[in-house]
Formats: sequence, C-alpha cells, structure tokens
Amino acid sequence: MRFPENVFDLVGGEDAIWSDDHADLSAETLRVTGPHGEFFIKQGPVAVAEHERLRWLKRWASVPDVVAFEGDVLVLAEAGWRSLDHRPPPDAGTIMGRALRELHEIPVAECPFDERLDVKLSRAAGHVRAGLVDPARFHGDHAGLTPEQVYDRLLAERPAGEDLVVTHGDFTPANVLASGSGEAILVDVGELGVADRHVDLAVALRELDGRAAADLLAAYGPAEVDEARLSYYRLLAELL
Repeated sequence: MRFPENVFDLVGGEDAIWSDDHADLSAETLRVTGPHGEFFIKQGPVAVAEHERLRWLKRWASVPDVVAFEGDVLVLAEAGWRSLDHRPPPDAGTIMGRALRELHEIPVAECPFDERLDVKLSRAAGHVRAGLVDPARFHGDHAGLTPEQVYDRLLAERPAGEDLVVTHGDFTPANVLASGSGEAILVDVGELGVADRHVDLAVALRELDGRAAADLLAAYGPAEVDEARLSYYRLLAELL
C-alpha cells in the first residue's frame, strides 16, 4: 500500500509499527501502532465502499470511528474491543442475534445501498469468470463442487422473492466486536445494503456452534428463519 503523506504522518509515520497480522481483520487491512495510538488502514475500492457505508450506518448502529479518508485510503480508530471470533464469550450468539435484529430493523427505504440478489449474482459471476473463487475453501456440504457448478445451482434454485432488510453482508463473529457488557460494534461493512435477511443469517449460523447458534436465533427471532433460504444463501456465500 502507498498512502498520502498526511495519512502516513497522522498514524505515526516511520515511528509506527505496521503489521499485516490479520487476527480480527479482513485481508485488505493493515494494523498500525504508533505514538498517536492504534489504527486500521484500508485502501482501494473496498475502502471506498466501506467509508460510504460507515458514514451512513453510524446514524443507526455502533461502528468504528473514521479518523481520515483521502482518495481511496480509509483510516479507522481502534475500538478497544475484541471480535467474537477471537475471544467468544459465553453469550456470543446472543450478542450477535441482538445486533443483527437491530440492524435488520433499520427502515429499508432509508438505505441507499443495493445488495439484492441480482447484484450479488452478478458479483458472483464476475468472481467465477476471473478465477477468484478457490473451491478448496468451500464448506463441507459444498465440497467437491466447482465454482461453475455452484453458480449454475444458484441460478436454478433462485428463490421466488426476497425478504428485504438492511443486511451487513458478511455477518460473522469476526466482524462483530463486543464490550464486556455485551455492546456490539459492527466492522467490515463494505457489502452492507438492502438484501434478503437470510444473507446474514446463513453466514452467521454457519460459523457458530450449536449452542451459540440457538442463542442467536432466540435473540433474533427464530420464527422468521426459512431453512431453504438459509441453504441457498450459504451456497451463494461460497462465491462472494
């Protein structure tokens, strides 16, 4: 990554420690520790998309503070909380379920970001064409399929409609920071937008064990979960 000089100086410049240790972080993120504090830096289209969404989402939910944004470089403040993936508390599922319920209750009409199925399928097709999908990383029930086979299944099994809410887009334990009292901060929101609620539920339930998954559903509201849509959106997640 190359940064504007003022951004470089802001986070500590040559006196700072720059790390690509991604334990709590997405792959495009650098951790910077310097005399002025600790920061996370992203650059490129992912950073631009996330900045737009952070500016909008902070009205509705707790998100990291934006320290600076210049060109395509985004600097975020360290929140001081750990992700549920790194150190899951006993009530991780409950924290995630409550945070997801609050996110999904944001009025859809207020959200300017479109992540409906047409958008996601187009993105998935682009990933397949560009060779960006590694089938070795597919989860157990999809192991042995090729990316092309997954995409063909997505077209053939497409749901008739969408249960639209404001979604996170990658709602995993790693993307939820929690305080000791159970407050949550949402991170990595670059794919936030209007989509089917099962986009988030499918990924979250895939990542949690039985007890935590049950706790999430109890906090979120299990009556609104459709098993067929969960299966479909888990399949879609393999290509995104």
